[in-house]
Amino acid sequence: MTDETIPSDIPTPRMLSWARNSAIYRLERRMMTEKQLFDAITRKAKEKFEDISAAQLKAVADFAVKFAYDNKVLDDSAYAEISTRSAVRGGKSKRAIAQKLTAKGVSGEKVEAALEAADDLYAAAIFARKRAFGPFRRVELDDKRKAKELSAFARNGFSFEIGKKLFEMSFEDAEEVILSGRL
Repeated sequence: MTDETIPSDIPTPRMLSWARNSAIYRLERRMMTEKQLFDAITRKAKEKFEDISAAQLKAVADFAVKFAYDNKVLDDSAYAEISTRSAVRGGKSKRAIAQKLTAKGVSGEKVEAALEAADDLYAAAIFARKRAFGPFRRVELDDKRKAKELSAFARNGFSFEIGKKLFEMSFEDAEEVILSGRL
């Protein structure tokens, strides 16, 4: 069978082998969502194979994603849970985490499940400690400073209630929230 008789919507064995190796290479280095892997394989396949058709491109990317799932190295639920725990420890709000995960292609149900265990008060306390806000403040509070701190909480996705609650805490109470380690 010559190359001219092969339908252009079926990827060649070389393309599939490359897709498998490329998926392994990417997933060895960092966790990815299904969408991230699909997009990366699609982008690189366009560069690697000059005459690749749109159908072949989709088939190659789908093959890479299926290969990753079959070998249990791709799991959007685990990705969402790990990312959520890490982000909360970094002082990120549930809202900010949900936006980031959704942008990376994680489904709404998986995002909700990952965020169930997250605690916005804990994350806000971490955020306040990092920025020296609220009970961790090192300077005198005036109206300008108060507005700056509360607006920083809002910009980072924390509700007004969370910001106000943390703002009114004593240093010891805030430290206790952090030490409780509720993720």
